[in-house]
Amino acid sequence: MNLGGNAYESRRRKADRLYELDGLRLAAALCVVLYHYAFSGPVGGTTTITYTEISGLAKYGYLGVDLFFLISGFVVLMSAWGRGPRAFVASRLARLYPAYWLGVAVTAAVTVTLGGGLFDVSAVQVLVNLTMVQSVADVPNVDVVYWTLWAELRFYVLILALAWLGMTRGRVMAALWGWLAMTALVQLGVLPGVADLVVQSEFAHYFIAGMALFLVYRFGVTWQTLLLVPLCLANALYRGVGYAEAVGRRYGVEYDPWLVVIVIAAAFLIMTLVALRALPSLARPWLVTAGALTYPLYLLHAHIGFIVIERLGGTMNRWVLLVALVAVMCLAAYAVHRWVERPAAPLIRRLAGPRTPPGATGSPPPVPARPRGAAGRY
Repeated sequence: MNLGGNAYESRRRKADRLYELDGLRLAAALCVVLYHYAFSGPVGGTTTITYTEISGLAKYGYLGVDLFFLISGFVVLMSAWGRGPRAFVASRLARLYPAYWLGVAVTAAVTVTLGGGLFDVSAVQVLVNLTMVQSVADVPNVDVVYWTLWAELRFYVLILALAWLGMTRGRVMAALWGWLAMTALVQLGVLPGVADLVVQSEFAHYFIAGMALFLVYRFGVTWQTLLLVPLCLANALYRGVGYAEAVGRRYGVEYDPWLVVIVIAAAFLIMTLVALRALPSLARPWLVTAGALTYPLYLLHAHIGFIVIERLGGTMNRWVLLVALVAVMCLAAYAVHRWVERPAAPLIRRLAGPRTPPGATGSPPPVPARPRGAAGRY
């Protein structure tokens, strides 16, 4: 029995939990929910129940996805640090697939039984979607929000490569500079468009900055992070304003570029403060539960919510419907976490075997002291 390794893993779980990130993730998820229910659904013609009073603000809710990617860069590197590739893969499978499989099944079932033709779904489409790589086969998503999971999976491949090589601060920093350089080359047209399948230039700056900020959190500020994070912010602002223009053309609305700049800059500022351990006042243990709702809520809310709004919108007050729907979705997300994710995750992680990196011997390395922590893993 590897008692030393088990004790180390227990200490690591406690040290690596940042409550404030749980709260930020839930806030980002709720922004996306309101974007769909109060803006993209009615403005895009998916639903007929309108919320014109708040749609002007809700239309910026898609920026919650940008915050998701920034947080993901931080917490996924945190989760992978000190792990071998097998343990990292098992942890990501446990994190992504149980809730996703249920989300695909429930969304498909609601679409077929209650959708009334609002969305189309086929058996083949559902089966391919269960792999989470339906984009490779050019099969439509069962739910519109699944596109972000393909971006996450490609990011995980890069983290897996680092885990395979063995993570050190120098190797990760070199990888981040290389990734940012390739992003610039794609945007300048030097690299062919197919390279963007790996580079993900539209969102790479968020993953890169999040990873760099984790290095700040773990090792402190260096001249490289002082340069890298602002460069990522600059590209995020450039691409973010362009993306807002594209969303505006799609829905026939205008976005205030300065507001987009402020929101993106605020996300970077908050994450920088987290990395510098400057937000202890936001750290509350109950936020662990809030963070646990985020992924199931994101998976379940969109198409099911649109269908519910269309079915019930003519029978009850639209504001009561909106509040009740968000509340029910949060309860459903908790149920998925409590009765699907929590039981399934240990079974999948068990496939990983020992969680210490291959070749590790002797006593585990000491865990740097941190001002707060709680059991759990991102």
